Amino acid sequence: MPWPKLLPDFFENLEDEKIGKVLAESPPWEILKSLKEILFEITPELPRLLPLERPLPETLFLTVEGELIPFREIKKMEGKYYLKDREVKGAILMAGAFLKGRKIFFENGVIVEPYAYIEEPSYFSEGTQIRHSAYIRGSVYTGKGAVIGHTTEAKNAIFLSGAKASHFAYVGDSILGRDVNLGAGTKLANLKFLKKEITFQIEGEWIKTGLRKMGAILGDRVQTGCNAVLQPGTLIAKDSFVYPGVSAPSGYFPKGSKIKK
Repeated sequence: MPWPKLLPDFFENLEDEKIGKVLAESPPWEILKSLKEILFEITPELPRLLPLERPLPETLFLTVEGELIPFREIKKMEGKYYLKDREVKGAILMAGAFLKGRKIFFENGVIVEPYAYIEEPSYFSEGTQIRHSAYIRGSVYTGKGAVIGHTTEAKNAIFLSGAKASHFAYVGDSILGRDVNLGAGTKLANLKFLKKEITFQIEGEWIKTGLRKMGAILGDRVQTGCNAVLQPGTLIAKDSFVYPGVSAPSGYFPKGSKIKK
């Protein structure tokens, strides 16, 4: 199995991620098989007073300790939030956001904009932005400063720190490395027409993943142009580019690749 040798070509600084150790120990397609169970194990429950399975009736500030505060009572000064004279740290959950299940956790600085839909299990690290009308179907992890943007759909997916799918993207059964940026309309396809097992070659060795659904594995700082489409089982190592409008085939692309028409 060539993965241990290839790990540095994809991901750096995994020790900073909640699931970094698991991701470093085995090929990334293996973690996709157990991501749901991993997130159920590491994710604390939402407080019982937080309304679920209906749009939030007002904007709330959810402290890291689990205290719920109407946002109208919070004051912001010099980038910090205060309840009266007490500094508070937590997430802003805007009116209209819809939460399904209690195994959802928001670290400090997370912002959930109106009409975002979030299903358990999901873990959002510090500073993550979940923008208007994002559709998060569960089994999603984000590192610090990640963005799941407007009308972006994500399920069974990992966004490492700084990864961004800001506009009209589909990220299913996929892993985005640090500071990956998906151009508007990027789609990471995860199911073959014939619904067969996802297989690909790495350095001449055929890999059988055991998965019928697998999107893309994108290394750190990979960028895609607008309306790029990546076929099921696409692995692109770090510092690579996919040009706008390109349909990238499945398989392995080494670091620094430029994938054009």
